Amino acid sequence: MLDIGYSLTPRFPDPPQTDYRTADVRTLRHDLFCGDVYLADTETDRELATKWGWVPVLDFAWALCDIAEQLDRDPLGSRAANPQFAELDFTESTDCLTFERRFGWVDIHADWQRAGEPPLQFGHAELRREARDFLHDLLADLTDMHEGLAENPAIWDLQRRFARV
Repeated sequence: MLDIGYSLTPRFPDPPQTDYRTADVRTLRHDLFCGDVYLADTETDRELATKWGWVPVLDFAWALCDIAEQLDRDPLGSRAANPQFAELDFTESTDCLTFERRFGWVDIHADWQRAGEPPLQFGHAELRREARDFLHDLLADLTDMHEGLAENPAIWDLQRRFARV
């Protein structure tokens, strides 16, 4: 089973003058809510985790939902034998997560994994569901912590675009 989580860091606090109600998409995605993220396989007790403290957590959740959709563009869906690829680049480093879908399975590999370590593997439907759940849970946490964020139109659009499955 896929578990996606995060932690916010106090090392990179949001600017105190931030008006979350009117923050634009670029600010929401890249300048606020920094911390670390992880993807874990609870059955094998393996995870891919950042330990940098500066990952924009909302951007990660947003990008993960986008990737789940990118990997589903083949009209054959889970019957597609041709691999479909996507990457999630981390802005401030050369590291990235790579996603490869073949049939209904998605392999997730991180640049920082040790050589020979197998990728995490999940069903595509599970990745889509868990990515969207993670996004909505994260938004619930962030809107509880930051006054006005729940009134931001970009957040409304994001919730609509990636509704829970």
